[in-house]
Amino acid sequence: MKVAFVYDAVYPWVKGGAELRIHELGRRLSLQGHDVHLFGIKWWEGENVLQHEGMTLHGVCKARDLYVNGRRSISEALVFSAKLFPVLMKERFDLIDVSVFPYFSCFTVKAVSILKKTPAVFTWHEVWGDYWYEYLGKRKGILGLAVETAVAKISKDNIAVSEWTRNRLEALTGKGKKIAVLPNGIDLKLISEIKPAFQNYTENEEGKIYDIIFAGRLIKEKNVDVLIRAVSLIKKDNPDICCCIVGDGPERKALEKLTLELGVQVNLKIEGFQEYRELIGKVKASKVLVLPSSREGFGMVVIEAFACGVPVITVKEKYNAAQGLIENGTDGFVVRLEEREIAKAVEKIIKKGPENRKISEAALNKAKKYNWNGIVKDAMLLYEYYLRRE
Repeated sequence: MKVAFVYDAVYPWVKGGAELRIHELGRRLSLQGHDVHLFGIKWWEGENVLQHEGMTLHGVCKARDLYVNGRRSISEALVFSAKLFPVLMKERFDLIDVSVFPYFSCFTVKAVSILKKTPAVFTWHEVWGDYWYEYLGKRKGILGLAVETAVAKISKDNIAVSEWTRNRLEALTGKGKKIAVLPNGIDLKLISEIKPAFQNYTENEEGKIYDIIFAGRLIKEKNVDVLIRAVSLIKKDNPDICCCIVGDGPERKALEKLTLELGVQVNLKIEGFQEYRELIGKVKASKVLVLPSSREGFGMVVIEAFACGVPVITVKEKYNAAQGLIENGTDGFVVRLEEREIAKAVEKIIKKGPENRKISEAALNKAKKYNWNGIVKDAMLLYEYYLRRE
């Protein structure tokens, strides 16, 4: 099968759940003998087209900032979608899988699909719906929702990365659309081989160097400021509390300033983005991962933490799909987005006792559901179904 994936951000030059999903699906399909092409922004130096881990990468346009003033750039998305058309038209594929966000490239793929008579699958990493009004305000939000709804209308075959996202898509389009669920996955074998990050630190008697870890882009929606305030509360009874923030982004300076204001600069370190092995090593060296995001399309770091035997705390927010991955009280906790609630949940997990072992074992067992090997098999079954139907 000759398959094309379309998304402007390309792993490993841009690191995120959607990027990693496409990379892993593409790499594993190519290992099975399929001809896999990725169409994205040219983040690399050299030729526009290159071979990378068995896949053919197509640099559609020059690298541009994905974010402007903390928000996804509309001009970048428009340029990418316009430049995509002639590049994608040059070749014929059995199937095109386009990631819906940031939307405009979906119209390009639909046009190519019609002209080339090629099946096009729309992969929904998240559905914003009325969140557009929060993100852009009422006037501009109407336009954002209109574009998202238009994409939902033109799509024939849809894949959602979670039941949560499928339900939100059905709320947007009605139940007439065919929506398959194909979750993001993890490489359980790779994660099992990575050792905890103990270098340059003194591990405690439980084999951990961090009490809390957060991993993600430092943007407002991640609510890392609430986590920092929770650390400040925990510090009153646990002066040695240690929190690691893995990530970078437009909110970093404000967050660093907040740690100084609250006097937790010794207890909390912002490490910046890490290579995958380093990140997993830090997660393994932690007692709990906290993800206080008000918006998540899936929450890759949740299942990665589970694979490390690390429970997760996330929040009850309307647009946070990560809460759908957690069984409250079994492999983590889902609490209100409030520093006292997060602090209480953290204290439950970091205390010693047999309950800690049970919650870690439950997290490890949950991770088995998300092994990439099974997900790739399901992906091929879906793709073959779409082809047979054509």
